Amino acid sequence: MEFVIARNPDPDSSLPYLVRLPIGPQGIALKARDTWPRTAKVYCHRADEWPDVHDGLEVIERVRVRSCVRRGASIDLVLDRGRENRSQFVFAKARGREVIFWQSARTAKQARPNVDLPTARAAGRRLEIIVDSHERYAWKFAHQQAMTRGSGLAAGDYAVEHDGRIVAAVERKSLADLVATLTSSRLRFALADLAALPRAAVVVEDRYSSVFKLDRVRPAVVADGLAEVQVRFPTVPIVFAETRPLAEEWTYRFLGAALAHAAGDERAQQLTDDLPIAGFVPVREPTVAEVRQWAIAAGHPVSSRGGRLPAAVWEAYGARGDDQQGRAGP
Repeated sequence: MEFVIARNPDPDSSLPYLVRLPIGPQGIALKARDTWPRTAKVYCHRADEWPDVHDGLEVIERVRVRSCVRRGASIDLVLDRGRENRSQFVFAKARGREVIFWQSARTAKQARPNVDLPTARAAGRRLEIIVDSHERYAWKFAHQQAMTRGSGLAAGDYAVEHDGRIVAAVERKSLADLVATLTSSRLRFALADLAALPRAAVVVEDRYSSVFKLDRVRPAVVADGLAEVQVRFPTVPIVFAETRPLAEEWTYRFLGAALAHAAGDERAQQLTDDLPIAGFVPVREPTVAEVRQWAIAAGHPVSSRGGRLPAAVWEAYGARGDDQQGRAGP
């Protein structure tokens, strides 16, 4: 996996560079204003096509990639080098048109991603929260900007849906209920159901310190059990929210954020699906130092101090693949 920066061969373009992201089987191509977001975010745009190698593609830089992952309305890129190694491509909307910003940690505050940020409302919207019809003494979310409706839920007590699909759910527990389901192994089955959802959590209406004040069950048994189920189901956090009102507020914010991310994932998928497929880039030419090192190891009479390499050495280096394939025969 390589991140490639090339010069844009289109003389009429105001974006002089092309970048190739290793997303998908052949990567995607973008036009960019600069080669890295050092002092400000870099404006990018979709590239109509990736130039063919034979058209004289001028590669400026190519770096190995540690990670390149799409998360919501952005693509997170981590390069395999010490400096200038972490950046993000954010897909956004400005005055009704699509824009793409390439940003680093230093310039991240200047970009506006294509997701709704929380304000007074959870994720900037009025939520419709589904309450499991079997939930006793259900939360009303009277202090939050949300409305509720009852329905049977396969997992969790409170949930939100996007396009008719449950995208997040929260299981509510009192400390007594948590201990009872943990010691009877029922909590493991509940977490398995929650883990099948895109996002889920368990919220406890008490403090974690209350676990060590239990007198009818050994606190260490509960603490070890909680640690074990968290290791087994790492995608379903168990959150201690101190009080019932705080647990209700945390659930409201969690469901709002999950709904916003579900919408952002859908928009980002549409954007990346429409991006042009990047072509291939030419193989990097070896340096003189690399060829010299190979020649010395292969027993060719060359100087280790420098100087020009004989043409025969370059020819032998270029033919080494054929020789190795011939020796590797049956």
